[in-house]
Amino acid sequence: MTDRYAVIGHPVAHSKSPRIHTAFARETGEDLVYDLLPAPLDGFDAVVRTFRAAGGRGLNVTVPFKLAAFALANEVTDRAREAGAVNTLRFDGAHALGDNTDGAGLVGDIRRRLGIELAGKSVLLLGAGGAARGVVGPLLQERPAALLIVNRTVAKAHALARQFEARGPVRAGAYADLTGRAFDVVINATSASLSGDALPLPAGLYAPGALAYDMVYGDVPTPFLAAARAGGAATVADGLGMLVAQAAESFLLWRGVWPDTRPVIEALRP
Repeated sequence: MTDRYAVIGHPVAHSKSPRIHTAFARETGEDLVYDLLPAPLDGFDAVVRTFRAAGGRGLNVTVPFKLAAFALANEVTDRAREAGAVNTLRFDGAHALGDNTDGAGLVGDIRRRLGIELAGKSVLLLGAGGAARGVVGPLLQERPAALLIVNRTVAKAHALARQFEARGPVRAGAYADLTGRAFDVVINATSASLSGDALPLPAGLYAPGALAYDMVYGDVPTPFLAAARAGGAATVADGLGMLVAQAAESFLLWRGVWPDTRPVIEALRP
């Protein structure tokens, strides 16, 4: 019997996940189907129950249900617990394992596809919301020389840094603190690119050979990446690679097989 998987969200019609996982299955020879699973805002648990009763083996979870998925899981991984959210569910009978693959997807894309090691690097993380929270732990696991979290609401940046201070050299600050400093890796985890807003970043932010990475992706360079290229970043990348890499992490959790992400990313580019 073909195993069933899906992405659940509200809305979910725009999701690229079916294309990604169908390509992974074709590449690896895994027998599965992957669908869209829309759910009403107040109906997450009921839709998941129906999916599981029909033999569903796993779900990717997108907005706004990542907290509901965390609550539904019988067990969560350490990285899901740190993130405080679940974006992947694996069902084994009555057991539901919750995971969060966002941070691993970011790190995996930077290391595997872009060929950039984070160990010993100075890293700047812009933003302190849910997207940032999901990647701090995996970033620190790569042993950077320093990780600075900057946010418009500075108290949120400090709270996030305190949560992870036992894990590595993480600090917090304001955008004004960036003047005169340069970083090897700058990651945008804010929603500014979604709204087309520019971030208040000073000149000279990018060290020689620096990477600028936007967790948002689109058909054209985001304002953050356009400014980074003009500001001296040697490499710029949007979040499409992260999207595919976190999907690969989910596929590994479900099937025990790591798919090749590069051809899928190339196929998704307009």
